Amino acid sequence: MNAGDTAVRVTGAARAGGARSWLRTDAGQGWLTLSPPLLYAILLLVGPILVIIANSFWTQDYLTIDHTFTLKNYREALTEPIYRDLLARSLFVAVLVSLVTVILAYPVAWFVSFHGGKYKGIWLFVITVPFWSGYLLRILSWKVILGTNGVLNTALQYFSIITEPVQSLLYNTNAVIITLAHSWAAFALLPLFVSLEKVDRTLLEAAADLGDNALRRFVRITLPLTMPGIIAALMIVMIPTVGDYVTPKLVGGKDGVMIANAIQAQFGKAANWPLGAALAVSTMVVVGAVSGLMVLLLLGLKRLVR
Repeated sequence: MNAGDTAVRVTGAARAGGARSWLRTDAGQGWLTLSPPLLYAILLLVGPILVIIANSFWTQDYLTIDHTFTLKNYREALTEPIYRDLLARSLFVAVLVSLVTVILAYPVAWFVSFHGGKYKGIWLFVITVPFWSGYLLRILSWKVILGTNGVLNTALQYFSIITEPVQSLLYNTNAVIITLAHSWAAFALLPLFVSLEKVDRTLLEAAADLGDNALRRFVRITLPLTMPGIIAALMIVMIPTVGDYVTPKLVGGKDGVMIANAIQAQFGKAANWPLGAALAVSTMVVVGAVSGLMVLLLLGLKRLVR
């Protein structure tokens, strides 16, 4: 054995000993504990995304997939007017639903946080109980409420507000927005409640002592401090809303179709997985850009009101 081989073995042993020593530290034990779920999450989350991205660069003829690299699917996804219109409508619906949901959920979360007292847990339980029902059941309930012979039309006719049923309540974009806003309300309320719970009440008391009224205290203290919760609530609602194809299918009609319905059709009846994958990837990129822009705008608003 020459000196070089001996040096290599000594170096390898030193590295192995160093690795074992590092694994015995708190940081090493932490990473060792975290590694299995981290690998599991990567396989379940990153793996399918990589498969979708790979499919988007292929082509399909009936059931045969051509693995030759091409940008044809992206050209079609980005240039076809129908897909551009569906993506624009989906972004409009998602942004509007997220804003409406947060605006409606914020006062509820504020009331529970500031006036719930020792009954905060009970208030949260009562508020979230309706959302224990199935997602489809909640969608179908709105179909019953907004239908031609539904609860809303019947009530309006009973009080002589209208003489005949309103046909425009269901099977349009408005019905999709109403249904999605209700479906995601609980998911927006919880991060808002958590952020409101972290607000230091002594800051509000000090501002009141200095002469600030309730509105000024909210704008200068409560709103900036709860901005992380607002951003989280907006993202939690907006991102899944773009990918929802069940609600538009059940209550949207032809005027409420969204990009997710087109993606589902490509993976289903059309049997064109590469085009569906290109639509999905394009949507992810656009939604990511819009989400980043919204976060920057909200952070700018936070600095402005301080």
